[in-house]
Formats: sequence, C-alpha cells, structure tokens
Amino acid sequence: MASRREPKNVVYVDATGRATEDPAQAVSGEIAQYDDHGQLRRTRFFLDRSQIPWLPVSETAFLLWVLVGFVLIWGCIGLLLALS
Repeated sequence: MASRREPKNVVYVDATGRATEDPAQAVSGEIAQYDDHGQLRRTRFFLDRSQIPWLPVSETAFLLWVLVGFVLIWGCIGLLLALS
C-alpha cells in the first residue's frame, strides 16, 4: 500500500503582519503537513527581535561578555585547585 504524501501548507508573516512567500522575511508563521498516517502535524513559530530595554548593548555582545566571565571564573577555580 503506497502512502499518499500531501504537500505541506506554509504560511509566513512578515514584521508588518502581511503574508509573505520569503522565509527570510518571516517573523512568524505556521507549517502544516500530514505524516505517513494521515495525521495533521503543525509547527508554529514566532521570532521576537525586540531589544531588552535595560541592556545598554546588543544581546549578542552581552552574551559574549557572560561567556567571557564564565571562562574567567572557570580559569580562576582551576588555578586555585592547581595551587592547593
């Protein structure tokens, strides 16, 4: 028995709320497709590109500094353990 694959139904929405065909412009949307058993599978997504108001730098720069801080703490703990 050959299974019939139905095409997936994709809806993308841009930042202004209009439907778009370009996935790179999409900030939200829904992908609906059927699996091999005919069950509907839906995936919804939403991208929030707002800035954190109390953060004076970009989120990427902030996370990079957090990573540097964790590496420095890890290095200090390693140094303390090596000296004791």
